[in-house]
Amino acid sequence: MRSSNRQNNQLRDIELVPNFNPYAEGSCLVKFGGTHVICTASVEEKVPAWLKGQDKGWITAEYAMLPRSTQVRVPRESKKPSGRTQEIQRLVGRSLRSVVDLTKMKDISICIDCDVLQADGGTRVASITGGFVALYLALQKLQDIKKIKENPIKEFVAAVSCDIHEGEAILDVDYLEDSNSQVDMNFVMTESGKIVEIQGTAEGDPFDEGQFNQLLQLGKEGIAEIIKKQKQALGII
Repeated sequence: MRSSNRQNNQLRDIELVPNFNPYAEGSCLVKFGGTHVICTASVEEKVPAWLKGQDKGWITAEYAMLPRSTQVRVPRESKKPSGRTQEIQRLVGRSLRSVVDLTKMKDISICIDCDVLQADGGTRVASITGGFVALYLALQKLQDIKKIKENPIKEFVAAVSCDIHEGEAILDVDYLEDSNSQVDMNFVMTESGKIVEIQGTAEGDPFDEGQFNQLLQLGKEGIAEIIKKQKQALGII
């Protein structure tokens, strides 16, 4: 039995609070159990210099952990983001761009800021999941005020973590489980089941194809549940 008394295929309590920030064009407070992240979408009517003249828009992301989001203080990254921070920012940006037709948001950039209030494992997957809700709301607002003709989102996307812990495949991993796992995996997938990104590593002995397939199946099922929660938060179902 897991320390949280969850079943191996059971998500933590997940909550998505849309429009949490009254100033951002789109926002979402996302909670994966003890992991809480504020995701805000900010719109600018310009694109990076290298995109000018290409009739496209752009979506990027920034990520940060507040100093006491963890059990000990995390220093602010005031000068240059750490390698981990840069990797997560790029992951969030790639994940969100993968489901958006950028040609339908010409000369518009959206930055998704993901600020971790409280960390208990899975901050990157929570950032992708909540970041998508914030992005959806921002694009919906742009459509409402006729800055874009239609919402360019092609399909929903979400993410979840899965590990091999004490020899068993488990879904939606908290910090205690993650720090003692044998295999660490993050899945980013779309509503139709397409894979955006898989991040996986053996923390000790290598893992085999059967174990990978177990984790993949858990990830698929978990992401399907999470996308339902995204839609509920957005009032779509």
